Amino acid sequence: MVNLKESISFQAAWYIRLSREDGDKAESDSIGNQKKLITDYMKEKKEFALYNIYVDDGFTGTNYNRPAFERMIDDIERGKINCVIVKDLSRFGRDYIDTGRYLERYFPDKNVRFISITDHIDSYEQAYDMLLPIKNIFNEQYARDISGKIHAAILTKQKAGEFIGAFASYGYQKSPTDKNKLVIDTYAAKVVRRIFEMYLKGYGKNSIANILNHDQVLCPSEYKNLKGDRYRNSNRLDSTSYWTYSTVNRILQNEIYIGNMVQGRKKQQMRSRAKAQEKKDWLIVKGTHEAVIDQETWEKVQKLLKCRTRTLDLNTVPSIFAGFLKCSDCGRALVKKSGKNVRYCCGTYVRCGSRHCTPHTISHQALEDILLEDLKSIFQNMDNLKELVEKQIAERAGIEREYEKKKELARALSELDRVRKRKKAVYEDYCEELISRDEFIVYRQDYMKKEEFLEKQLAYLKEEDEKECRDISEAPWIKHLLETKEAGCLDRNTVMVMLQEIKVYEEHKIKIIYNFAPESEKPKESEKREK
Repeated sequence: MVNLKESISFQAAWYIRLSREDGDKAESDSIGNQKKLITDYMKEKKEFALYNIYVDDGFTGTNYNRPAFERMIDDIERGKINCVIVKDLSRFGRDYIDTGRYLERYFPDKNVRFISITDHIDSYEQAYDMLLPIKNIFNEQYARDISGKIHAAILTKQKAGEFIGAFASYGYQKSPTDKNKLVIDTYAAKVVRRIFEMYLKGYGKNSIANILNHDQVLCPSEYKNLKGDRYRNSNRLDSTSYWTYSTVNRILQNEIYIGNMVQGRKKQQMRSRAKAQEKKDWLIVKGTHEAVIDQETWEKVQKLLKCRTRTLDLNTVPSIFAGFLKCSDCGRALVKKSGKNVRYCCGTYVRCGSRHCTPHTISHQALEDILLEDLKSIFQNMDNLKELVEKQIAERAGIEREYEKKKELARALSELDRVRKRKKAVYEDYCEELISRDEFIVYRQDYMKKEEFLEKQLAYLKEEDEKECRDISEAPWIKHLLETKEAGCLDRNTVMVMLQEIKVYEEHKIKIIYNFAPESEKPKESEKREK
């Protein structure tokens, strides 16, 4: 007699997850151990055929925004998978509401068998386990508890001078035997010493960056990528793959090169973005690793840095456009080139040459002429300036919302919509007797709490937006706009209160972005105004 169960072939997906929160925990939750446990389980089962292994390494279980998990769901939707196997429920997820929805509704609707090995859960073998929601609640609470404990443990290690981070500073690498200890990276350390030596010899930061680029020395981010560290610097522009003034400046001021561990520059709470901390709140522990730079050299450089700090020449009038001119290609600021005729040029081109950007040159006089002409054109086309300003106030609220708060508001709206749909789905499940009354009450209360929280959050965001709109009516640029209607010349104050940015293109074209109006309809030609 043929065993019906063994004659069925399940296309199985192994789902494996390890978050940073689990990183230093027991070996039992490691990627390798999860694979071994599932492999041993599969050996005893004849009805399974492995379709694919989905691994999310370094992703939290408190939400389902995980790349491998999303690929697995896509494969389920395409009918490639009809069985999901995990080591335990916590590897699948720690948000008990979403986890419950997958196990109670989604998988049954898709005829997907779900197996959690150590929890002894097999949807093919037995009915839904009533204790599952309790386990899910425990997992979510565990995630919150362990997050706090891990932050405390990290702080303890940082105070002890142990390195806590994904990537070591340029010039160092993690010790092969102790990931919390830094050892010198011979090649990169030579470059760091060279930077300090050049600075002591009188080379400026821009000059040092240019020399390193000329000598084809890889900048820190590119060097780390070459080593296979999969490094990504979120602070740099996407197109920056070379040495810059700011990179050299950071190296010259980093105490890590004299053997001091500097950490705690940023602070992150659970599910929130990291925020920069004031220098007084940094955690600095002296003498934790071998120094790349000796103390005498360090002190000389720090003294020079203070002496060379750029100071305002009271006899020199700053450019009225300083800080407003941006290169349309690389995004960096244009720099002033003095001479018979004052001109502006792309900072990247000036510092790094034509390998990295083009000049984007434009004269100061041309900029003034274009801007004045543009403002006069705006004024001439206004029947009622005050009426236009009031209209722009109303429009600006939408623009500000779209550009500055769009993501936050969209996320809250999306989450509220999701919660409401799921609350409705739970009621439908109850009406169809797919869940019990007790289960319905538990889910309904949870969704109502989430819904109430999100509604309050949306109300707060809208209140802040309305407050901002009221504040706009008193904004300096509006008053200045009304006062500058008959303007015949430009000054620094006018530029500061009326402009957001001026993008400079090649061929002497610019695009003006005002505080009070949308972008100019087309780039302004300045070629004819060049003399």
